[in-house]
Amino acid sequence: MSFRGRFDHTLDTKGRVSVPAGFRMEIQRLGGERAPILTRGKDHLLLYPAETWDVIEETLASKSSLLPHVQSYQRFLIGGCTECPVDGQGRITIPAVLREHAGLEGKVTLAGVLDKIEIWNQERFENAQALTLGSLDEIQMEVDGSSSSS
Repeated sequence: MSFRGRFDHTLDTKGRVSVPAGFRMEIQRLGGERAPILTRGKDHLLLYPAETWDVIEETLASKSSLLPHVQSYQRFLIGGCTECPVDGQGRITIPAVLREHAGLEGKVTLAGVLDKIEIWNQERFENAQALTLGSLDEIQMEVDGSSSSS
């Protein structure tokens, strides 16, 4: 399973955005008839196929809800999610509260990132990419596991 690539679209006045055909096919393949799940990321939104979301919920349910950080994260991620069906024109409608959280209006970016689709305010996405680019050497070393701690 893999979502990859970047697509720039425009959010319409009703809060709808087109989901690229390849993304839609993967969502349908992984979720069957079930609607994908949309939730909050730190400063963007995350769209998961239903099957992938089930694994996330199971993982979070297995954590001790007696721990305050677990409670907070469960509340943030699970409490902020909604089913987000794809309509006949290949669009999803993003609820106002989630649009506000991610600063979505006008131009938006959909980025396929392995098991999910990130939905960003286009300017925020560009800024995040610039920050990543500025630290790319360090990030690559950490991801590769080759950074040394002194």
